[in-house]
Amino acid sequence: MKSTLKQILDREGILVLDGSMGTALENLGADLNNKLWTARVLADRPELVKEVHIQYFRAGADAGITCSYQASLPGLMETGYSREQAEALITRAVQVFLDARQEWWDAEGKQAGRSWPLCLASAGPYGAYLADGSEYKGHYGVSADTLRDFHRRRAELLWQAGADVLLFETEPSLMEAEVEAQIAEELGAPYWISFSCCDGRHNCEGQLLADCARQLARNYPHLQAIGVNCTKPEYIASLIGELKGASDLPIIVYPNSGEEYDPQTKTWHGVGTDRRFGDYALDYMKAGAVAVGGCCTTVADHIRQVVAARRTYTGK
Repeated sequence: MKSTLKQILDREGILVLDGSMGTALENLGADLNNKLWTARVLADRPELVKEVHIQYFRAGADAGITCSYQASLPGLMETGYSREQAEALITRAVQVFLDARQEWWDAEGKQAGRSWPLCLASAGPYGAYLADGSEYKGHYGVSADTLRDFHRRRAELLWQAGADVLLFETEPSLMEAEVEAQIAEELGAPYWISFSCCDGRHNCEGQLLADCARQLARNYPHLQAIGVNCTKPEYIASLIGELKGASDLPIIVYPNSGEEYDPQTKTWHGVGTDRRFGDYALDYMKAGAVAVGGCCTTVADHIRQVVAARRTYTGK
């Protein structure tokens, strides 16, 4: 069985993405204060990752993101895994998702008349491997060749493992996004690119998001969608406008809930925003986003709010 973004949009009007893997794992008792972050849980307690996926399907998600954001080959090998073990762990992220999807579908999803969820294979940026918050700064000071070496094999493994879409997410710079796009084009894989942004117009490296969208839409035919994630929710509506004015690509958004990230403790702090996440989600749909979900510090309740916002928006 296969699903596509277009099929889900034709049926549902808006695609609901899932929420944070990290916060949901912490709520299940996992300790994420280490360089591998959620990848350590994938290695040691994959049953918790599976449970998180199922929680989001039950909340109404039409697509889920694999637990591979921090699972890079160099990151895993530097912490003691062999190359063979590291490659197997990256592949595991997709398999755990596929198993969770099938289990939920057989138990609940099919009978409830739900859409078959998309498997979005997460590939975090080079900054995530650095584990110092660089995905919110960019300016790594490395070459495009270094970035290509970092991303190529993981993208290949995720695609070969059976993902529906490669999701290059939390990208702070156009250069890294283009390197990833080139890799996906060579693989012939459908892919989405999602930027981290520092305000209502710019990615975290300071480039205009509209310029990034124009460049990517013009040169990369397998790119299916473009968007923003792990960004303050109050910036998203403006950023949707920037994307909408720059290309015809479908727009995906999944912000965090407003807190500030501490790279030392790998935790989020602050009070976030006073607005309900569902109210923001409805604004994003009205602004032109076709896929909406949550990133860091969002959980199943936030996704239920997105589902409710979709009902309001579509009338279904």
